Amino acid sequence: MTAVIDSHRLTGPHLLGDRPGAALDVAFEDQDTQRLVGAWHEHARRLLDAVGWSGEELSARTFPGGASLVISAPIDGLYAATDLNEAAWDAATAETDGRPFDDSAAGRLRETIVRDHNTRLRALRDAARARDVTFLHDDELVSAGSGRGAQVWPLGDLPEVPAVDWAAVRDVPIVLVTGSNGKTTSVRLLAAIVTAAGLVAGVTSTDGVRVAGDTLAGGDYAGPMGARLALRDRRVDVAILETARGGIFRRGLAVERADVALITNIAADHLDDFGVHDLATLAAAKLVAARAVRPDGRVVLNADDPGLATHALSVSPATWFAIDPAAPLVAAELAAGGDACFVEDGWFMSARGGQPVRVERVDAVPITHGGSAAYNVSNVLGALGAAMILGDRAGGRMISLPVIARALREFGGTPADNPGRGNFFDLAGVRIVVDYAHNPHGLRAIAAVVSALDARRRLVVIGQAGDRGDDALRELARATWALRPDRVILKELPELHRGREPGSVRRVMAAELEALGLAADSIGHVEREIDALTKALAWAQQGDLVIMLTHEDREAVLGTIERLRQSGWRPGAAVTPA
Repeated sequence: MTAVIDSHRLTGPHLLGDRPGAALDVAFEDQDTQRLVGAWHEHARRLLDAVGWSGEELSARTFPGGASLVISAPIDGLYAATDLNEAAWDAATAETDGRPFDDSAAGRLRETIVRDHNTRLRALRDAARARDVTFLHDDELVSAGSGRGAQVWPLGDLPEVPAVDWAAVRDVPIVLVTGSNGKTTSVRLLAAIVTAAGLVAGVTSTDGVRVAGDTLAGGDYAGPMGARLALRDRRVDVAILETARGGIFRRGLAVERADVALITNIAADHLDDFGVHDLATLAAAKLVAARAVRPDGRVVLNADDPGLATHALSVSPATWFAIDPAAPLVAAELAAGGDACFVEDGWFMSARGGQPVRVERVDAVPITHGGSAAYNVSNVLGALGAAMILGDRAGGRMISLPVIARALREFGGTPADNPGRGNFFDLAGVRIVVDYAHNPHGLRAIAAVVSALDARRRLVVIGQAGDRGDDALRELARATWALRPDRVILKELPELHRGREPGSVRRVMAAELEALGLAADSIGHVEREIDALTKALAWAQQGDLVIMLTHEDREAVLGTIERLRQSGWRPGAAVTPA
């Protein structure tokens, strides 16, 4: 039995290559994988030759139960490429099943290719590449350069190459930030540093797209669509782009070239999604960002993370960071006269050419919570490494050590700086921690902080999207249990069922929590996060700790907490959501 899971365009560098094209994600059972993928390859090559695309490449990644099949294609032929890929797969499955197949696809594909052919689009792309500047295109707009050096045109009204003022087309420094956890905090930290230097940051993240304090789009824009919005804004001096795993698999990177790639960590999250079944494949996907870094740029890597320390050893040039300077990769860099960031004697340190310099005291940086939030100490080190590289770029010449130190001291003093990430509150003796932790790696990170807090009782609010398997949900429940909760409220997250039956995520997690020793009557269920906060505060008494892990209703949760704080709320009083 075979099935097509997804068919999509690849507009930038991706796991299987750097050329644009189309990917087909397929599932199959009880099939001869080699024979099936071989048949697809044969039919795809036949169709490519038939439509005049003989120079395009084919690649495949197989995994238990399926494969990802990729065809490269001209940038004006990506829709035709998806059709060609699907036609090749249909022919391959028909052949292996012994069924006749439709052999007329080539004629239809040629018609589509002729219809979509855009000589000016191709010429502009080639001219931008020859000048080593960013080139972006979508169904409406085309652009060359980025930020203050961007030129943007409607797809239907493109200029001839000689008509473009290429002297005005240039790139601003571009930073790609990826990893399993810590991406959004790292992006916000870098934006704060850039802003402190008097420069305008164009920022994309799971929170939206922001430029000079303006929100261009709200929601999750940690992919190519958000990147294009930021890169085409002519106010931008430095672009800082959160680059999520899903965007890499679905569309590829937003850009072919970047100045810096910061990779925070590699954790077992979203396994079994996009055919990713192990950390090695997940690491390879994140490290696509490293392939985009210019020869004179740099990749900033977490030496404390086993996934990166194992799978990123060949990345060069690299700046490694670690909390302990004795970490092998950092120590080796220092001994070789390389670049590294680390903590020493309570100071954030930056070493260039093996020469360490003090930047700021750890306990002077609010988001580290005096150093107890090790995950944020790590995030600061990564941002520091990226900021030092930006300081070398033409657009980042104002990013100096004193500026970086000031930005670190000022960032995180209020939840507004880093909303939903490690926010601490005290409501008349009831402590509340609001954080985005949504996988075991994230929960273990925050556990190191909350375990040091005195609490009479502990309540955890947690939920999970439906695209995780049962084993991943049980592991998340075990990580929740490590927070030593007296009560757990499981939230439904109705907008994130992603194909699962409503309530099934909660049932799996509740069963695991009960097996671990939490009484059934100590497990609550709610539909929305804001309802969880209401229930948690109705339960809480002075001296209790509430750990709110928010994903959907963060603004309502933070708004309600702030309103209660201002109104002088006391434990036992009613709570009305904001």
